[in-house]
Amino acid sequence: MITSRNHVIAQEEFQNPYDKKTYVRTYVVTPIETNCYAVINNADAIVIDPGTAGAEIAHNLQDVRIKLIVSTHAHGDHVSGVKALQDSLDYKVPFAVGSYDANRVVHAVSNSNLGLPYDDDAPEPDVLLKAGDKVGTGSIQLEVLHTPGHTEGGIVLTGDELAFTGDTLFRGSAGRTDFPGGDASALQKSLMHLKKKLNPDVIIFPGHGPRTTMRQELATNPFLQ
Repeated sequence: MITSRNHVIAQEEFQNPYDKKTYVRTYVVTPIETNCYAVINNADAIVIDPGTAGAEIAHNLQDVRIKLIVSTHAHGDHVSGVKALQDSLDYKVPFAVGSYDANRVVHAVSNSNLGLPYDDDAPEPDVLLKAGDKVGTGSIQLEVLHTPGHTEGGIVLTGDELAFTGDTLFRGSAGRTDFPGGDASALQKSLMHLKKKLNPDVIIFPGHGPRTTMRQELATNPFLQ
């Protein structure tokens, strides 16, 4: 296995109550407890934000075939495991990112100002995503929502009563806007877009912290008021 300074510190599997053939495996990885997700349907998977422990995630997904790797935005804690994940597989898996983050993603680690022990810059993306695109495998199809604010090209993936919100929306909070590419006004507009787009039953899988529901966030999250 490819070695890394980072590793998975927690993991769980969640069965989608709205489609019991779909499972979401969550991998929490160091150094800042980033959530990485594998959305699995009929033994195929999409990996979302493979964090900083791509090789270990690949090892844990040997029972499925990964069809696509997607990053919700171009920060090192979400993309520095992409290369190791691809290199750990004996088949090619394309990498997708929001089109407005295409230039930033290949310098995500080298341009990071946090001084954290990330692994590799992401490779050139194979697919550039825009609002309204669909990504999926098996019976699950996730729609791409463009949600700038944390970065210019931030995206949310939603479908089948699930939403993978990256660092746009967290339980009780929202993404930072003080990094390069951040924009508080744009983030607020993105949050209002999510407020209109996602129904209350949608289960939220954020980039950090515990999952939640849109119903809970509409009732309690000050950024959605």
